[in-house]
Amino acid sequence: MEKLLWGILFFSLSIAKVYANNTNDIVFDNNNITFPNAEVLNEFTTRIPFKLIDHLIVIEAALLNKKGNFIIDTGSETLILNKIHFPTKYSHRKKRKETSGVLDIIEDTNTTKLKEFILQNFNLKNKASDIIDLSHIEKTKKMNLLGIIGYSILKDYEVFIDMHLHQITLTKVDKFGNTLDKKVYAEKFTDSISFKLKKHTIVLDTYINKQKLKFGLDSAAEYNQINKNSSKKVLKYFFPSKRIVLTGASKNTIEVMAGKLYRVRLSETTYCGPMITLLTNLTKMSEAFGTQLDGILGYEFLRQKRTIINYQKEKLYFVDYPIIIH
Repeated sequence: MEKLLWGILFFSLSIAKVYANNTNDIVFDNNNITFPNAEVLNEFTTRIPFKLIDHLIVIEAALLNKKGNFIIDTGSETLILNKIHFPTKYSHRKKRKETSGVLDIIEDTNTTKLKEFILQNFNLKNKASDIIDLSHIEKTKKMNLLGIIGYSILKDYEVFIDMHLHQITLTKVDKFGNTLDKKVYAEKFTDSISFKLKKHTIVLDTYINKQKLKFGLDSAAEYNQINKNSSKKVLKYFFPSKRIVLTGASKNTIEVMAGKLYRVRLSETTYCGPMITLLTNLTKMSEAFGTQLDGILGYEFLRQKRTIINYQKEKLYFVDYPIIIH
């Protein structure tokens, strides 16, 4: 049995759904967030390079005279700031909350409202932010982590996660999901599928062979997951390889089976190759995401598909990897 440090994939599940007990906001006086490495294409579109720390998508940003890393997490409901770097000395009053986790319940979550969240020249007024102790991620990943960018920020853009070029393209959309920049992509879309937005969660009809399931798309899930209570018709395509131990947000552990999942498709035209997958109990994960799920598609899916997310249209678009000719 090995101790699985990348088991921290569950952190995004642990903070995905937040329950507020009151409505006292915390306000920062100086709260511009900037992305020094971004390339601004025009008033509607910017490209931000990212690095992969293990399998997490990480961009560099600066806030309150601090410079560090933010994780892009479609499974998180809000913008989240790391309490270690942004202590509640900035607050007028604390807002006590608790957050549902896969392995346990985390308490003492605080909330702030940023007067402005700035993506280069994109101003987002009065965006709520949660404050959570993310020191366990910093230690496990050996990284400086300022926070996590989730649905509340990403929803206003069409989001192109490009694992080939290691960059994210954000382009502003109108209320109907139409991009305001009409010449965003040099590449052509090769396929598209619809999804259902359940609160903040992207839910995809996913087929394993002929069995229809519901999977969530989570860019901060380092490995895919499938419910261990799935039917035998589904699990016959899961080929286990070893048992591993996952460490949760409060340092609790759980043993799960890891292996590869075969015969996954999202439509008659959108197929996936075999993906490393964890066989887990998804009861608390479904609580965290706010909807019942049979599994999660994360890094293992995104590395196969150059994926564009449009929240307003509830659509995913795909772009082919380029053919390299030597």
